[in-house]
Amino acid sequence: MALIVLAADKGAPGVTTAATALGAIWPRPVLLAECDPAGGDLAYRLPAADGGVLNPARGLLTLGATARRGLSPGLIHEHAQKIVGGLDVLAGLTHGEQAAGLTWLWGPLGRALAALPHADVLADCGRLGGHPELGELIAEAELTVLFTRASLDHVAHLRERLQVMPTGPRVAVVVISDPRQYRGTIDEVRRIVAATGRQVAFVAGLAHDPKGAELLRGQWGGRLDRSLLIRTARELAGRLAAQVAPGLRDLPAAPGRTAAAPETRP
Repeated sequence: MALIVLAADKGAPGVTTAATALGAIWPRPVLLAECDPAGGDLAYRLPAADGGVLNPARGLLTLGATARRGLSPGLIHEHAQKIVGGLDVLAGLTHGEQAAGLTWLWGPLGRALAALPHADVLADCGRLGGHPELGELIAEAELTVLFTRASLDHVAHLRERLQVMPTGPRVAVVVISDPRQYRGTIDEVRRIVAATGRQVAFVAGLAHDPKGAELLRGQWGGRLDRSLLIRTARELAGRLAAQVAPGLRDLPAAPGRTAAAPETRP
């Protein structure tokens, strides 16, 4: 179905938390793939479907070993695991040194993820810029979502990233925002993005909700469903899923303009 890349340019704005929240409430079948060459921590932060722990040795590393003989979409689920709630995840590398032997993997992996039948893929690619070979995976995505905080340094890096990214792939921007300044913050970032002249699908928001993020690490329940994180993630997931729905994939925004932000108030 569709490959959606989730990434950031600066620091740690919360891409993995956002990816997990989106995967948990995605409106269609979905796979969460941890594709950060610097290493990830899904295997350590999320419980397995049986309440135990995920196997950190099963995922991208074992897939890479198998893929040397050819990587087809059908191999992906053989190396995925389920977390509590039923979300399928492809655990990433456990440390950055493992990426040195997998520089060849990102292009074939991107093509396999993009061709995965019967499920969308949310690819958590972490921080952009440090691993140029990751560009081969990103080139296969239908949409790249850049996450940012509203601070001056984060937005400055976002602006520079938008200016150096290839003009072909579609891009959306998500501001992880303090709920107290939610709509105003999104509007300000939208103005900054529009000033770059870069086409973007939309600029939207996701609530900065540390309590919701902690609940996300454990058993899904009513408290989490009412959290600001999940409430704003639900609307964001709907917009992202609509962007890659058949019939909408070839409708870019006008140059230098963005779609309106959602009216949801956390």
